[in-house]
Amino acid sequence: LYLTRNRWSYLFLIPSYVYGRLPSSFSSDLESGLSSSHFDLSTNIETGDSRQGLDQRGKVEVQSIMKSRKVGFDEARRIYTERTFAINNIGADGRPRDPKFVSFS
Repeated sequence: LYLTRNRWSYLFLIPSYVYGRLPSSFSSDLESGLSSSHFDLSTNIETGDSRQGLDQRGKVEVQSIMKSRKVGFDEARRIYTERTFAINNIGADGRPRDPKFVSFS
């Protein structure tokens, strides 16, 4: 049901409190554990970065990977990035898988 909820959820009135909102600033992202020594958000907070924080969809995916696979933030972020690469036909090494791709180095 969870995977197909987008197809049937509009048929039912789901109260807004059922789904909690994710943090929408860098400081709340940091408090939620969406930071590490390799992906440090403290500089954004110290400089007063006024942006909204990390991508909402990416946060949901990374947090779900962290919970389901019981991994840390860096590993969850790597898994999320590799999934995104695969969806966009990009190899794990970062190169396009398009057979027409030509690279000059």
